[in-house]
Amino acid sequence: MFEDAKEQLAKMIAGEVVLSDDPGQTLRKWREIFGVTQTDLAHQLSISPSVVSDYEGGRRKSPGSSTIRKVVESLLEIDMERGGKIVHSFSNRFSKEAISDVVLDLKEFPVPISPKKLIDVVQGEILANEEYLSKEIHGYTVIDSIKAILNLNSEEFLKLYGLSSERALIFTKVSTGRSPMIAIKVQGIVPSMVVLHGAKKIDEIAVKLAEIQKIPLILSPLETSEELLSGLKLL
Repeated sequence: MFEDAKEQLAKMIAGEVVLSDDPGQTLRKWREIFGVTQTDLAHQLSISPSVVSDYEGGRRKSPGSSTIRKVVESLLEIDMERGGKIVHSFSNRFSKEAISDVVLDLKEFPVPISPKKLIDVVQGEILANEEYLSKEIHGYTVIDSIKAILNLNSEEFLKLYGLSSERALIFTKVSTGRSPMIAIKVQGIVPSMVVLHGAKKIDEIAVKLAEIQKIPLILSPLETSEELLSGLKLL
């Protein structure tokens, strides 16, 4: 099963790069998801780090299929040498029904987007840590907060992060926002952004927890989850 997940992930990455309008940026996104530096990747490929930089920056002709295959294989090899964290995350992302029931939508962006774009589509109000909105967003997970609280254990909650913590966790059916922020603090993994949807007013403790963890906290005033999901599909 682990080998199957590895093969599926390789095909998914290669497909994203080939179909992307900006292959270099998509390669950079996946390199960062794997936590691999340009130097480490270059060493694995036996090339200069400047070549990797030129591909990612669009200063070289878009890489051909053989180069893309080598890059993907190198990322996977490095991950396996480090214990297979990303491959394991991918293989278990929706391995249990509880997760698929809790997750309303999950997306990995072919090219990272600015936080402002996501905030705009959810018509968000920034409640805390606007100064930390400089990190690009690699994806998002939309979560039914009530089902998450009732059904997920600690290990399953981690799967909400998809392939990278550099994403927005978007909680629907929120009453005060306190429970999602406590759950994130307990896990100790900091997402790039948290969006709360469904509450008229957010609990002061939720805001304080966001400030302590330096997580940009956003409140979406959209009336329904359907509106929220429709807006996110524009990204």
